[in-house]
Amino acid sequence: MSFQAYLDNIKAKTGKTADDFKAMAAEKGLTKTAEIMAWLKSDFGLGHGHAMAIVHLLVHQAHRNASPDDKVDKLFSGNKEKWRKSYDGLIEKVTAFGADVTTSAGQTYINLLRGGKKFAIVQPSSAERLDIGIKLKGVEADSRFEAAGTWNAMVTHRVRITQPEQIDGQVIDWLKQAYDQCN
Repeated sequence: MSFQAYLDNIKAKTGKTADDFKAMAAEKGLTKTAEIMAWLKSDFGLGHGHAMAIVHLLVHQAHRNASPDDKVDKLFSGNKEKWRKSYDGLIEKVTAFGADVTTSAGQTYINLLRGGKKFAIVQPSSAERLDIGIKLKGVEADSRFEAAGTWNAMVTHRVRITQPEQIDGQVIDWLKQAYDQCN
């Protein structure tokens, strides 16, 4: 079922449009997924999938409309702000790999791309740690350059950074290798 079909079914069942739900949620001060889900299920009898469609509109709309800079700023807000300077320095080094390096921020991490293909990600995980995921096939993991495992299936390795100085020449070399493989 398409996303629009979900919205059409919701309107048929409740008589409410997406804009109606936005206004009602704002009026009630609902902003969190769990509270919106409970409200939609109890007050409107929506099932999980249909309720999630409305949650997606309410909770994630601001992210979709945000500028690329705003998305990055949000990832480095609050207690993760301390990692912004380290990220900016890392990106300065990575963009020197070639003119085809771009970034694209999602809701939890920033993709590092070569010609639109992902070769790494950067995730400000907490105030204590910045994670760098690297897509580098055929390279053995070790204690620092660990296998990504279930952390993120889009990359093969993860480097956990707990101090800014850990973004060193070795990390840049791994990223350069991943960039070179991604062509």
